[in-house]
Amino acid sequence: MNTSLRTLALAAAAGLAMASAGAATVTIPQSALNASPGVYTPGGYYTDALGANIVTTGGGSAANVGQADGRNDDGFMQLNLGFDFSFFGTTYNSLYINNNGNVSFGGGISAYVPSGPTGANAPVISPYFGDVDTRGENSGVVHYKLSANELVVTWDNVGRFAGRDDLLNSFQLVLRSDAFAVPVGEGKIGFFYEQMLWEVTDTSQVAAVGFGDGQGNAEVLQGSTQAGLFRALNNKYIWFDANLDVVDPNDVPEPTTLALALAALGAAGFSARRRKS
Repeated sequence: MNTSLRTLALAAAAGLAMASAGAATVTIPQSALNASPGVYTPGGYYTDALGANIVTTGGGSAANVGQADGRNDDGFMQLNLGFDFSFFGTTYNSLYINNNGNVSFGGGISAYVPSGPTGANAPVISPYFGDVDTRGENSGVVHYKLSANELVVTWDNVGRFAGRDDLLNSFQLVLRSDAFAVPVGEGKIGFFYEQMLWEVTDTSQVAAVGFGDGQGNAEVLQGSTQAGLFRALNNKYIWFDANLDVVDPNDVPEPTTLALALAALGAAGFSARRRKS
């Protein structure tokens, strides 16, 4: 969604919200999703370097706090980023990696029924909010890879509640610092999906994707909290800029345009040097 359309959508949503619940929701169209296999990695992730598994520091009744292998249900791990990250107008330098398919700021989220980012009680980035349960024998776990200006969190082949590992989901979040020099065609936040096979669990029937500010304002992917979302995400990816606008990976300057622009800059510089001399 381009900036002008998003601004209009926000204004319209805000107007409706003022007349009703006092919160605004913007919908991200599914048409903004791009095919992921072969773009960055053969399978569709941004990177196959997954890093260490999380070790939970809190969560629900089966969080398994401190368990070295990271297997848990409804747990979360607090993480110091070592860099600044601005989100909904607030700058953070730490976050919580939540087992149930999201990261949050200011507090961990152990909620397992996806009410969408609008229902989260803390600012949240949700590549796939569902009732993830990694206790099953065939389930993978949640991984994170932290560098100087980037965090990658991967829910790799994860199962669902209650300990079910017959169907597995694989998805990845890329989060970049305020100082990160973002390449053309990429963004500050990325959602990457490989095999996505489930949304129905023993506690819920749907999942949700998007962003929330913890007070009911949100951007959500079309189809969130509706049946069939996982199918739309299978083997897809999407980038967002610092304003949470979708980045079109194909919207890059044509080589001819770049050459003309560089030529114009060179001519302008030569002219300026001549005038100075």
